[in-house]
Amino acid sequence: MKIYEKAPAKINLLLDVIRKREDGYHEVEMIMTMVDLADRLEMEELPRDTIIISSQAGYIPLDEKNLAFQAAKLIKERYDVRKGVYIHLDKKIPVAAGLAGGSSDAAAALRGLNRLWGLQIPEDELCRLGAELGSDVPFCVTGGTALATGRGEKLEKIENPPGCWVVLAKPPINVSTADVYGKLRANEIGRHPSAANMLSAIRRGDFNDICAGLGNVLEDVTLKLYPEVLQLKESMQRLGADGVLMSGSGPTVFGLVSKEAKLARIYNGLRGFCKEVYVVRMLT
Repeated sequence: MKIYEKAPAKINLLLDVIRKREDGYHEVEMIMTMVDLADRLEMEELPRDTIIISSQAGYIPLDEKNLAFQAAKLIKERYDVRKGVYIHLDKKIPVAAGLAGGSSDAAAALRGLNRLWGLQIPEDELCRLGAELGSDVPFCVTGGTALATGRGEKLEKIENPPGCWVVLAKPPINVSTADVYGKLRANEIGRHPSAANMLSAIRRGDFNDICAGLGNVLEDVTLKLYPEVLQLKESMQRLGADGVLMSGSGPTVFGLVSKEAKLARIYNGLRGFCKEVYVVRMLT
């Protein structure tokens, strides 16, 4: 039997950091949703007790550094599964991009192996397992749109934003989330985005207010370290995207676009200096 799972990318409509906690993590407030750019995982049981991962992408680790591998190992150990699994990972989400590709792969592995092995683990328990692998994994387990607090693992499901086009552009650099958070001074953040305003805009389905309320305090760090991300953001605004923001710790920048007629101009304008450009829909 083969099990298939889709692992969509996420974007942050809002990312605020409240403070640095005593445990070294940051207390955050984030509003996240998913877009229709996705990896796909194919899972098949193996008779021997091993984990094998393959991928068409030559640039990702296929051993214990891979989050899907870690998810399989965790679920096997926690539920005493003595069988093996072969996972093929069809990679479409760029890596180290601020789109939670690895986290979404881990979440898809947890969901898929729960089905493959008939473990009947409830979703809230899968989320707790996911939190052991990374702060974005619980959200990727549930999908949809959510307000995330704590270090990102406390989730409150909210309505999906109104459907729109999303243009994603990743410059040819990789950004370390740990480095960005390490350079952030939470007590020196000048302006915090308003989660209350964004939640209200989403509940009202007000696309213009959603665009106006986009905010990410990590931009203060990443845009200074990587001027090309700032250039990308300014170009997307100039080309006519309705709302533009860096996702996560970067370097991917996304633009929300309500009118399909604008897409070709934005896409072609960005492709002039950025190879990785994607036009997708918001998942609603």
